[in-house]
Amino acid sequence: MCAEPALVEYFVVAGLPPSGAGPEEEPRPKEPITDVALIARAQGEEAPLGYTCIEATPTGTPAELSAGLRERLCLCYRRGRDRAPLVELGVHYEGAEPRAGHVLVRTTPYSRGAALRGGGAGAPRAFLSFRRARAPAGPALLGVSDLCLVAPARGESAPHAYCREGRSLSAGPWGPALYLCYKLSMASANTLVYEAALLSRYPAEDTASFPLPASVPVFCLPMGATVESWPSGAQFPLPLFTPFVLTGASGDKVYGASLQFHESVSPERLSERQLLRLGLLSLVERVPVPGRSAHGRRSIALLSRWPFFRVFRSFLTFLYRYSISGPHVLPIEAHISHFMHNVPFPSPQRPRILVQLSPYDSVLLCRPVSSPLPLSGASFLSLVRCVGPDTALVLLVAVLTEHKVLIHSLRPHRLTSVGEALVAMIFPLRWQCPYIPLCPLPLWDVLSAPVPFIVGLHSSYFDLHEPPRDVVCVDLDTNTVTPSQERKLLPPRALPRRPCKVLQSSLQSVSRELQEMYPAQEEDAAQDVDLDLALVLGDAGTGGTGGTGVTGVTGDAGGRRAQLELQVQAAFLRFMACVLRGYRSFLRPVQLQSPPGGSDTHNLFDMQGFLRSRERGYHRFYSQLLRTQLFAQFLEECSFGADREPCLDFFDACVDKVQPDLERPEDTPLIEVDDARGGERTVLITPPEQPVAPDGSELPAQYHYDGFPTLRPELLEPPREPLVAQLCQARSSAPSSPAPCRTQQEMKAAQRVAQRSCSVPELWGRFLLGHCYGLWFLYLPSHVRAAPARLPALHQAYGVLRRMERHKVVLPDEVCYRVLLQLCGQYGEPVLAVRVMLEMKRAGIVPNAVTYGYYNKAVLESKWPSGAQSARRHWAMLRNVVLGVARFRQPLRQRHRANGTAPPRPPLHRQSTWSGPPPPAPPPAPRGLGAKLQQLLSPARRGTGLTPPRGRGGGTPPQRSSGGTLRAAERPESESSSSLGSDLDLSDPSLGISGIPKPSDPDVALDEDPPAVEVLLSSCSRCPGCGALVYDEEVMAGWSSDDSNLNTTCPFCTRCFLPFLSIEIRHFQQGHGPPEPGPSPPPGPVLSDRSRCLALDESDTEQSNGSDQAVVRRECASFAYLSPLVLRKELERALEAEGGAALARAALWGARPILFWNLLWCFRRLALPSGLPRLLLPHGTQLPPSGSVRVRLLWDVLTPEPDTCPPLYVLWHLHSKVPTRFPSPLPHGHPFTLAFLEAVLSHVGLSELHKAITLLLDTPGGALPPQRSIYREILFLTLAALGREHVDIAAFDRKYRSAFTRLAGNRSLEQLRLRRAQPPSPKAIDCRKSFGPPPEC
Repeated sequence: MCAEPALVEYFVVAGLPPSGAGPEEEPRPKEPITDVALIARAQGEEAPLGYTCIEATPTGTPAELSAGLRERLCLCYRRGRDRAPLVELGVHYEGAEPRAGHVLVRTTPYSRGAALRGGGAGAPRAFLSFRRARAPAGPALLGVSDLCLVAPARGESAPHAYCREGRSLSAGPWGPALYLCYKLSMASANTLVYEAALLSRYPAEDTASFPLPASVPVFCLPMGATVESWPSGAQFPLPLFTPFVLTGASGDKVYGASLQFHESVSPERLSERQLLRLGLLSLVERVPVPGRSAHGRRSIALLSRWPFFRVFRSFLTFLYRYSISGPHVLPIEAHISHFMHNVPFPSPQRPRILVQLSPYDSVLLCRPVSSPLPLSGASFLSLVRCVGPDTALVLLVAVLTEHKVLIHSLRPHRLTSVGEALVAMIFPLRWQCPYIPLCPLPLWDVLSAPVPFIVGLHSSYFDLHEPPRDVVCVDLDTNTVTPSQERKLLPPRALPRRPCKVLQSSLQSVSRELQEMYPAQEEDAAQDVDLDLALVLGDAGTGGTGGTGVTGVTGDAGGRRAQLELQVQAAFLRFMACVLRGYRSFLRPVQLQSPPGGSDTHNLFDMQGFLRSRERGYHRFYSQLLRTQLFAQFLEECSFGADREPCLDFFDACVDKVQPDLERPEDTPLIEVDDARGGERTVLITPPEQPVAPDGSELPAQYHYDGFPTLRPELLEPPREPLVAQLCQARSSAPSSPAPCRTQQEMKAAQRVAQRSCSVPELWGRFLLGHCYGLWFLYLPSHVRAAPARLPALHQAYGVLRRMERHKVVLPDEVCYRVLLQLCGQYGEPVLAVRVMLEMKRAGIVPNAVTYGYYNKAVLESKWPSGAQSARRHWAMLRNVVLGVARFRQPLRQRHRANGTAPPRPPLHRQSTWSGPPPPAPPPAPRGLGAKLQQLLSPARRGTGLTPPRGRGGGTPPQRSSGGTLRAAERPESESSSSLGSDLDLSDPSLGISGIPKPSDPDVALDEDPPAVEVLLSSCSRCPGCGALVYDEEVMAGWSSDDSNLNTTCPFCTRCFLPFLSIEIRHFQQGHGPPEPGPSPPPGPVLSDRSRCLALDESDTEQSNGSDQAVVRRECASFAYLSPLVLRKELERALEAEGGAALARAALWGARPILFWNLLWCFRRLALPSGLPRLLLPHGTQLPPSGSVRVRLLWDVLTPEPDTCPPLYVLWHLHSKVPTRFPSPLPHGHPFTLAFLEAVLSHVGLSELHKAITLLLDTPGGALPPQRSIYREILFLTLAALGREHVDIAAFDRKYRSAFTRLAGNRSLEQLRLRRAQPPSPKAIDCRKSFGPPPEC
């Protein structure tokens, strides 16, 4: 079954209930106003028959339009249904261009002049004007239902839901200025209203994730299921699209898309009483009235968790047209089931889905843009267009202070988009109270709720009810706000001045641009509705067909709408970031076990400190904000984590970007939308297949509908499994273990840091090092889960964090700390979680919302230790005392050493046993590289009679393991560590700059047990362009900052190529019997025994740690060598797809070999513990863990090129009779004799590297392999001869660069580069400094 989200949950048909249900009892609406007139009372004129005269304003002020003049004009109006109603009134000044469709009232009914203002110098005449609806009037027409005059100078204002004309009707300076106000209402008559009922649904059974609510039919028809009587010539209304939102108890939203339309109703379905009320039956004769018909309202709707309103509207419109046309071959049920089952949800692999509904209808479904903001059906452009910038600020204050907010309009399609914008503009706060953006009229009693709410209603509610006294009412049609009379609303000036000023300026700019794009079109109300729908459906967060349906609006305008939508959203986001700036500094982390009321907001947040950090003039606003449920829920989400953690992390990034003191927006955009819909890949979904006859001919069309039918279950087709299986890629569910992945903001921040570090050589190596540690912490949950003791593994990870901080490792994000905090909460270690948080503060890292939430969860939900004075605490105290005594003794020893006197007590000596006196002190070693080389090249040292030095008790010197570290029981006194009780060789240069010593890990064979499997890894790659060998640090330096780029750059020819990890796996067979003493190693020019210990015989039988091992099988392979940036991205994808348990499966190195080998190389390079080497063992192998697998990292290639001269360090080993990895005998006829190699080493020891380079440059052209650089030849030769512990590679690099600069003045620089004599780049040297060189050549 497809694991991806479903596009549609339910399909619903709602309409008239079954016959017999009575209509809702409600008063008959007023008749609309059809005529207006002016009469001159001074001339004795009276109101005509049927007219009503307006005598006074609402407060009793005389309503004479020409007070003080002799005309004394008064306004009269007439109601009726005999003609089309008025839809707009106004005042026209003579000389100005009249409004479209307006008629001027020039005379009174008695043929006298009706000018509101007489003509004069600079004072043009003014006339009353009106606009009438087109005849015949439609059934859903809006008309003027009430008129009144107001005098603002007397403190009067327009009644609620009234439109006020902007020009005064008064003519003279005497008396108050009067303004005309009128109210629009539904002008339909003869209407019966029923509560909507559910007629059909699909699927018939509720799903487990979302049961269908019983109130869905009421939301599909918020004005009720009506039966109306129309005249024969009435204009048939177009279908009305109304989106709505259902909110569950947990706050999750389900979006509904409803298409309302009218259908004919047979008179047989109506009772005599209903026919009489509809005017279809005469009152006396009781015979049908000719020229009238009955029509009922019905709705079809889709319910989904995604606001794809444009797509849903197109599909519902197709179904409606399908039901009124025909006949058809396929039933309408086939199209419904096909759309619900066979249209997949768009994904990154298929961002565009073209659904072919019919040969002539199609709809394009696009993947929502990848935005950190919550997905919603908000339309900020509708908000700005309906209420304007000033009213938007009033609504912002009302929502932030949790007032009761009621929005209403005569156009219900506006309510949902504006309501969604109200709850979206306060991000990151989340509205916690009742929220019904489109509330059906039968549910109007929700306005009596004693809690704050945001409710949207149809304005016809105010035809029967007065506005509630405790509610802030906003009329979207007139852009008027009626404040609450019981709770005073703060003015917008109470908001922080500068952020509010920037927000208001941005809203005004967008409002002006909207007016230029969509000028007022008063003559066509249907076009205005289409424009509203274009703004609602043109949201940037939803998919669309690309067209808008608005005249004059092109695709460019649609793209501009999306930009303006994003601009308004970013303006509100910036305001909220400025308001809450610095809030994270006042969060109170939980340090101890949760006390009673630990989750109280006062325990989680320093409210008084936050208030003191704000300007005193805004304390009133902040005090109300901090007491809201909005802010309390926000604090809980920040403190304990939630499903909104990525959103909170994004908001924290916005807080860091904004500068509240600026009076303009920042140059850096706050919202960076990753629009995945621009891809070229489009999946085509074909229409349902039409059935054919047995002979292959087409079947006749047999499905014809008079209206939208009731769904027949037998005609609903089952889902097409092959198509769904092909388009949907099922993903295995991840386990309940922590998901250590980065947030989107951390990924974007890491990309910016990568681009900056890549251009600075000194930062690139440390940046890669931080990502490598991040890889290990991503692997840490699997490592802890597989560890025999999980608590020591957690403390081991904490020790890694401490060492990272001590050695200033630059971390690109907080994943390292976050993973450890998650594991502390999972395994019940609150004390360790507190220590990790303190470590973060010590490192100067402020935890983001995600990390902070996991920390508080670990502290509050875990069980704390019962006793403070535990045994562990006593042992820690004893350890501190011993360390303190040792520190006090150090100055005394230094003073005795400086005076040349012996200390009072003999120093401690490390011994393998307690018997026997301490060995004598060794002779002083020669100081300096030159002295060592002189000793190395002296005849006495090279003589054949030289006997190897003896170890303790006259035995042979202790041997080192292949890892390059002496065993603790056999370490000579001269190489003991300076720390008391330490068993680590701190002089081992393979530790690198990271400073993390190699732990006693099971994958490192440090004991006497021989390994069963040995793995040789090398990252040295050959450039396919010039054939040169590119070594590990040069590969690192050539990587790019793009986490999708696998290539590196060759330092010699600057060609991009894919590097590889070369792998050789050796399977050994354990020998039997005690080991026999082998011959002593042959004498030769080797100063250090390390080179002999590191060299392994490549024959079929090898000696290792005194045991016989026979190589049974060798396996060689090579895989892509990935940058830590690329590797981390791939690892996160694997964890998201398969979970952390996949990293502990034995099939990992076979199923994901590139990931496995790169992780193994990375972890061994940094000497970090892991269980990956154990996965190489055959299943069921019973071997001691200490000697199971040995991993060796090599600097050079595993096998040299055939038919070429071996490298110089290999020749040195061959001259010294030391076994090497390369099974080639000493070649003949080459110029690199032992004397030549000694001469090169002599120049190196005397700091005359330019002479050593000259020796190699002057050799014959074919002697030195062209793929090897001179720098590598000299460096590897020096390391082989002296041992790595005696060579300072950094000093060697400085001397080599100086010598190269000296030679570049005498020789051609191009010649030096052709012979590959140039030193590594500073970037490569820094990478080697950060990681350290691999342990072996």
